Amino acid sequence: MSTHIAAEPGQIAPIVLFPGDPLRAKWIAETFLDDARLYSETRGMLGFTGTWEGHRVSVQGSGMGQPSMAIYANELFDSYGVQTVVRVGSCGALTEKLKVRDIIIANGACTDSGINRVRFHGLDYAPVADFSLLRAAVEASESEPPESNVHVGLLLSSDQFYSTRPELTEPFVQHGVLGVEMETSGLYTLAAYYGRRALSICTVSDHIVTGEETTALEREQTFGDMIRIALQAATA
Repeated sequence: MSTHIAAEPGQIAPIVLFPGDPLRAKWIAETFLDDARLYSETRGMLGFTGTWEGHRVSVQGSGMGQPSMAIYANELFDSYGVQTVVRVGSCGALTEKLKVRDIIIANGACTDSGINRVRFHGLDYAPVADFSLLRAAVEASESEPPESNVHVGLLLSSDQFYSTRPELTEPFVQHGVLGVEMETSGLYTLAAYYGRRALSICTVSDHIVTGEETTALEREQTFGDMIRIALQAATA
């Protein structure tokens, strides 16, 4: 039993969907999984295990930001032997090439965080997705195209939601970064360290350029296309 998840051995499946919002975890479990059962509600960070098309799958909330996500990812990998983690989150679009509700499958993640620089003694590390998951997610999006557009590209994992220096994102946009969120860089790094598979799929919930945004309830319960792609990729 780990410190923060506190599930019993065997309660968590080898495949985990990993939303930041614990209420999105609850919605995913109730909407997509058969016979979903709650295995943890410690600190309100809900976790469920059920089945999807015969595959045993868990859904675990991670909280917001790389420090919170890293607690749960470390415990999933180290304490429960999880092999595959797919983040299913929301992000802000950084370019007018994207619209609200578009989906980004992240092949890699930049960051403004110092977490990896501590780990790598001041050097830069390039966190990337597991290729087999990335390929499976792209194939899933092509076999059953969602209503929104799907993009493959880079995310920026920021430590600040309310940034006082928005101009700092401009060089990232100039170098092809599509969206900003708060977790992917750390997740990809931890998966590489443990030798596990990780992928991040994010739905654009708000647009940094145009100001358009979704509601909290929409972010919690209406990003089904992303979940379907994630489930197909994780179980392929």
